[in-house]
Parts: sequence; C-alpha cells; structure tokens
Amino acid sequence: MKAIVCKKYGPPEVLLFKEVEKPKPTDKEVLIRICATAVNSAEWRIRKADPWAVRLFFSFAKPKKPILGGVFSGEIEAVGKNVTRFKVGDQVFGSTGMSFGAYAEFKCLAEDGVFAIKPYN
Repeated sequence: MKAIVCKKYGPPEVLLFKEVEKPKPTDKEVLIRICATAVNSAEWRIRKADPWAVRLFFSFAKPKKPILGGVFSGEIEAVGKNVTRFKVGDQVFGSTGMSFGAYAEFKCLAEDGVFAIKPYN
C-alpha cells in the first residue's frame, strides 16, 4: 500500500511517499481503507519536533510512528472474525489516537476504537 512516511524530524521535505506493507486485522480489529485525512498542528509539530520536547514523547532521533495522521474518513474493507459492530462496506470516520497511521491507504483499528458509522446526510 502507499503511505506518507516520516523517517526523521524536519521540514515537509522529510515526508516520503512510499510503498509499505498492508496491515492485516486481528480477530477484534477492522481494516479501514482511508479515503480522506487532514493535517493538523499535532502532525506538523511531531514532524518538526517543535517544540523540542516532542522528542520526549515520540523518540529522540526520529518519530516512533513513521506514518503520521490522526483523523480519517473511509470504508471498512475487512473485519476480524470476532468483530460484531461493523461490516465490510460500512462508511466510517474517526480518530486513530496516538497510534497515528491515517497518512496511508489502509489502517487497522480495534473494533472499540474511536470511530463510528458516518451519518447518511
């Protein structure tokens, strides 16, 4: 799958468009095809390590989570065998929390994660 990867702290040019391994959902996870995401101050502050104290939480040399992105809108592509709240094809939106990863084509999240079915209207 394609993803925007941040391998070191710095200006926007440190972001790389790369091919990475597609995640597979566990028994209690869903696989979401990300259709839209956003850039907010959390992501650019982590990417820049600004303020420097960001490194205390996200690693000194480079971001601990190389695929940033905290919010998304997308569609459930696959569900783990024990998932009951969602089904393939559900349109969802939400947050990845501190696991980040929305700057990619796919993201696995626990069924009880911070996301929900998009309202029809």
